[in-house]
Amino acid sequence: MPNARPSPFPATADDYRRLARRRLPRFLFDYVDGGAGREQTLAANAAGFDALKLRQRVLVDVGDIDTSTALLGQPADLPLMLAPAGLAGMLARRGEVQAARAADSRHLPMTVSTVGICPFAEVQAASRQPVWFQLYMLRDREAVGDILDQVWADGCRTLVFTIDLPLPGMRHRDTRNGLGVPGLRAGLVRARQVLARPRWLHDVALRGKPLTFGNLTRQVPDARNLDAFKAWVDGQFDPTVTWDDMDWLRKQWRGRLLLKGVMEADDARRAADSGADGLIVSNHGGRQLDPVAASIRKLPAIVDAVGDQLDVFVDGGIRGGADIFKALALGARGALVGRAWLWALAAGGQHGVESLVDALQRELALTMTLCGVTRIADINHHHLDGGPL
Repeated sequence: MPNARPSPFPATADDYRRLARRRLPRFLFDYVDGGAGREQTLAANAAGFDALKLRQRVLVDVGDIDTSTALLGQPADLPLMLAPAGLAGMLARRGEVQAARAADSRHLPMTVSTVGICPFAEVQAASRQPVWFQLYMLRDREAVGDILDQVWADGCRTLVFTIDLPLPGMRHRDTRNGLGVPGLRAGLVRARQVLARPRWLHDVALRGKPLTFGNLTRQVPDARNLDAFKAWVDGQFDPTVTWDDMDWLRKQWRGRLLLKGVMEADDARRAADSGADGLIVSNHGGRQLDPVAASIRKLPAIVDAVGDQLDVFVDGGIRGGADIFKALALGARGALVGRAWLWALAAGGQHGVESLVDALQRELALTMTLCGVTRIADINHHHLDGGPL
């Protein structure tokens, strides 16, 4: 029900989505909400979780439920991470900073995107726990080296290397809204959308400055200009990157390394041989190849291939605590949520993200209770009705 009136008391990710739609300029909402092509993969991600059913158990002592765990050695209140997201700092005033405070308050890892608005140092300063950084491999390896040196100096010790973006996907919503489209007309389209959201204009566009790509200010000639930035990035994505480049990256990065974007068992085995510490089963939230299988459907084979060698995580389609439970039952160590936290950020800033995480934790705890399991480590495929996929 995309046109339903938003609730004043949001309870689910979809509630936050409806609020975000009313508060953001259309081009920003569609940037977050949309996927590639006909958005079949986008829909498949959520449907993949919906297709999995759980086994309800009764008369089990579930008086002491514990949702806590560790994610790459970092304590967390629940097995959840805030996924990296470009432009997150435009969804609320200094958006990545607010999200980092929310993640810190709930002891969850958060990953700052290469194409985030707030620089990594600003985000890390807002958090008492380590913040992670997401990297795109650029043609300019010197620029990549500079970025890695800078975030390391600012305290980052976990790098998430996104490997499924040799070129950007065909995101038609962005084109329709004039993102990356040259000329005056495209600018006027976006300007009208901004003027239609005066609250966002005042709180984010005016009070949230500088709206620059904070991690690329030394590399992008005009980091304040969306069109100039997109042109630079489009020219910097490197379709020639191969597994051989992992040797270079592993030498550059001294900390923990996660590979994000693995969808096949053969690639997962290559990841295990590449010096990575973990991987994220991901189709980029349906924003790259359309159609491709839902991430959750690819998870079991990848866990079977490398689960004893690497920590395996999954993203794409997580909307509730029961989805987190299902991911764990299929062998993931944890799950990443993307659009849901962005919707919550747009709807209510730090408080919105905290409220969303609290709701996810409550639903996870309730799911554990009704499935008869009290510890995260005890969740397995036996809790699925029908077993693994």
